[in-house]
Amino acid sequence: MTTLLLASASPARLATLRAAGVEPLVLVSGVDEAAVVARYGVTDPADVVLVLARAKAEEVAARWADEVDGAPDGGVLVLGCDSVLELDGAVHGKPADAADAASRWRAMRGRSGVLHTGHWLVDDRDAGSGATFGAVASTTVHFADVPDEEVDAYVATGEPLAVAGAFTLDGLGGAFVRGVEGDPHAVVGVSLPLLRELLAETGVRWTDLWAR
Repeated sequence: MTTLLLASASPARLATLRAAGVEPLVLVSGVDEAAVVARYGVTDPADVVLVLARAKAEEVAARWADEVDGAPDGGVLVLGCDSVLELDGAVHGKPADAADAASRWRAMRGRSGVLHTGHWLVDDRDAGSGATFGAVASTTVHFADVPDEEVDAYVATGEPLAVAGAFTLDGLGGAFVRGVEGDPHAVVGVSLPLLRELLAETGVRWTDLWAR
């Protein structure tokens, strides 16, 4: 069985993969995101998430063998991800604090933004290709016109402080999203159809990842 190693601390990404039959190993990257973006000099939202996903995957690929308990002898496929919300051309990751989250919601309510999620795969299997490559899934999100009272109540839960764009689709924030155009999994944090396509480029079938 092929083993996927998720280079992310996101519980939503892990839950999405598990719900799809995949039980990955997890090792959180130690990447300094601001330093990575500055080094590459990227500003386009899709480029930002792609370089961050790559940095996370490659950093974890360089150290997983020494740090993952129960690491398989045959190696792993390492997946790095990163997400940002694009609104009016600006890039929005996790809010800095509650005031920032509330301000974001007042700016995006009743409007639409694009959630970009970068995916980067490193084939670090003994019999693998050693390839390192990725792609971006972009999904348009239509937000409800949420009144101030509900914005404040939502921010007070703390949920929007921990996620890119200050909202969730699979949690308390789901009621504030009127709809999406594109893959809803990408909004949660990992596009399953895109990941399946990336895996195919390494010769791995999606069903090879299903836990047995």
